Parts: sequence; structure tokens; C-alpha cells
Amino acid sequence: MASIPSFSLLWESFRLAAGSLRSNKLRTLLTLLGIIVGVTAVIAVVTIINGLDSTVADAFSAQGSTAFSVSKRPLVITSREDFIKFNKRKDVTESDAAAIDRLCDSCWRVGTAINGSSLVKFGDSRAENVSVRGLSLEMFAIENVTIQSGRLWTEQEGNSGRNVCVIGTDLIENLFEGRSPSRILGQEIRVDGVPYTVLAIAEPFGKVLGFSRDNFVYIPFESGQRMFGARDSITVHVQVIDSNVFETAKDEVRMIMRNRRKKTFADKDDGFSVESQDAFIGIYQNATSGIYFATIGVAVISLVVGGIVVMNIMLVSVTERTKEIGLRKAVGARQTDILLQFLIESVTVTMVGGAIGVFTGYGLAYLLSFVMGFPLLISASSALLGVTVSFIVGIASGSYPAWRASKLSPIDAMRNE
Repeated sequence: MASIPSFSLLWESFRLAAGSLRSNKLRTLLTLLGIIVGVTAVIAVVTIINGLDSTVADAFSAQGSTAFSVSKRPLVITSREDFIKFNKRKDVTESDAAAIDRLCDSCWRVGTAINGSSLVKFGDSRAENVSVRGLSLEMFAIENVTIQSGRLWTEQEGNSGRNVCVIGTDLIENLFEGRSPSRILGQEIRVDGVPYTVLAIAEPFGKVLGFSRDNFVYIPFESGQRMFGARDSITVHVQVIDSNVFETAKDEVRMIMRNRRKKTFADKDDGFSVESQDAFIGIYQNATSGIYFATIGVAVISLVVGGIVVMNIMLVSVTERTKEIGLRKAVGARQTDILLQFLIESVTVTMVGGAIGVFTGYGLAYLLSFVMGFPLLISASSALLGVTVSFIVGIASGSYPAWRASKLSPIDAMRNE
């Protein structure tokens, strides 16, 4: 039964490996390069993707699995044919929202929204392509919008279509040059030339994929219809009180809407779209999975090439040190001692490359995050992944050279010139 190598033997093997690497600096650098590139790519991609996943999930899952929307067409349309087909559908109207509110037993809150974008001005300042949304009061609860300063409009103000609004924090800088909220509330901004009084400033939502979610003006739903056209299709938002009845509520809403559109079982198209936040997360994951696997594929190829380089360098090292191996065997070194020495040397090279790759990977991820505005999520698991991959490559690439070295005959090795 083979004995477990002692700590002193392991340390001696590591010292010999380090000495061999120091004596061949250029060769060591070239050996490390493939490992560094591969681990850097793995760490950078995993770090950025984890950050994006966390941010997107937080952004699109503010209501958890309790809210969904009903609209004329889906938000993501992938072909011209689908665009034409969806535009032929009947508009979603206030009467549809009222029917859902009245007939859906599993629905908790029902809100309405009409969406557009406009030029917004205050004095000589202007902000273009500002998201302008006409919302019913229920939407603030459904979308978890909180107010940092001021107040929401009242139900009476909303029903009468008063020209009042809630603004996002981007407009504090873009229009009001960073004024304090107390100096903004009560001011009058112009949305497409129409004056609106600022009643409140919303808490910031932050950015997703580098795009701000705080460049908006919310106005009462009735005011939104007046601005964008009362005959335009609206979006109905539904929230359930518990995620356990989420699918039940969706089925109820789908049945109500199909009945209102006189759809039969033979009609494959509902004539409307029901979408939840999970759908957006799924679209995002599909979009990023291709990038993720492609980059991981490049990293794997780089690690394989690096492993082959390590194996070749180790074979050269065995050839150069044949006489040394014979001498060590002649004075009592066992096959396992020689095997362990060269395995440790191989693993040392790849682990050093892996450690450098972890730091350069984090550095690359931070640089991309800073330049492109991507979120960053550094985790110990990604560092552990890089080190583990390096260790596996070291074992795999060093096993054959180490086996060859351990099998050398001491007599033949001593005669080698």
C-alpha cells in the first residue's frame, strides 16, 4: 500500500519545481500565457454575466411572480410578419380593463397605462425622448413606485385629467440642474408644449444594461389619453395577492379577453398578449447565453492549447533533466517521488497562471464595467472556478511527462548525455 507523501517531501518537490521555473523564465512565461488567457476569459465573463443576471433579475422582478400585463401586441416583435399580424388586432381598451377588474376573481389590483415619449422643457432646459406614461393610481402599487418627495395626485385629480405629474430623478439633473426637491415641487414643466405641475419625485430605479430607468414623467391616465389619443390601445396591468394564484389569474384574464373578442377554440391567436416579467428575463437570458457559451468556448480552447504547451514544456524538461532523474533514483528516490516532483511542477505552473488569470479577469471585468456601465458582481465562486480549472489543467497536462520521468531506468538515465 503506497504511503502518503510527507509535508517535507511535498515542500521539497515544490522548491525544486519553483527553482526549475525560475531558471527558465522565458519558457515559463510562454507556458503561463495560454493558462492566463483562458482563466482571464472565464473569470471576466462569469463575473460580468453574474452581475448582469443579478441586476436584470432585480429590475424585472420588483413585483416577483405576482404581476402581468395585457396588451395589443407583445413588447418584443421579431419579424415584420408578426408586426403586421399584431397590428391587425383589436385595441385593448378601458372597458377591457373594467371587465377584468369586475370578472377576475383571482386578480387583486388592476391598473391601466398608456405609453409614449416626448420632449420635456423647463425654462431654457430641455430633455428629449423622455418616457411619458399615463397611469391610473393603481399602477404605483403594482409597479412598486415609491415617492421620495411630494405626493401622488388624488383620485379626483386623476379622473378630471388634471395636468399634474411625477418625475424621475434624471430630470432633476437634465431640467433643474440639480436643484433640491423643495425647489422643484410645484414647478411647471412642458410636455410637448403642454404645462404640467410637478407634484412628486420618484425614488430612483437605477440602470439596467447601462440604460437609465429614471428618465420619465408620469401623468394621470386621463391626461395621457388626451395627449396620446383616447383611441390608442392601452396596457392593462394585473397583480395577484399571492404567487400561488398567478397562473390561475392569467387563465381567468385570458378567458375574459377571449370571450370579449368572441374567440373560439379554433382560434389559435388570442387577439392580445399576456406577458409577465419572467418573459423579459427569459428573453434576456436567451440573448446572453449565446455570448456566454461562445466566450467560454474560446476560453476552453485557450486552456486546452495552454495545457498542450505545458505538456510539451514538461516533456522537454524531462529530457533535459534525465541525468538528474537517474541520479535521484540512484540515491534512493522512488517512482512516486519522481512522479510527484514533476506533477507538482506542472500544477505550480498552471496554478500560478490561474492566479494571475483570476486577477486579470477581475481587472478586465472592472474595466468593462467602468467603460460600458455594466454591473459587476465579484464572487468567491468564480475565483475558485479559475483556480480549480488551473489545477485540473496542471494535473492533466503533467501526468504523461511525470509518468515518463518516473519510469526512466536509473542506469540508462545516468548514461544520458
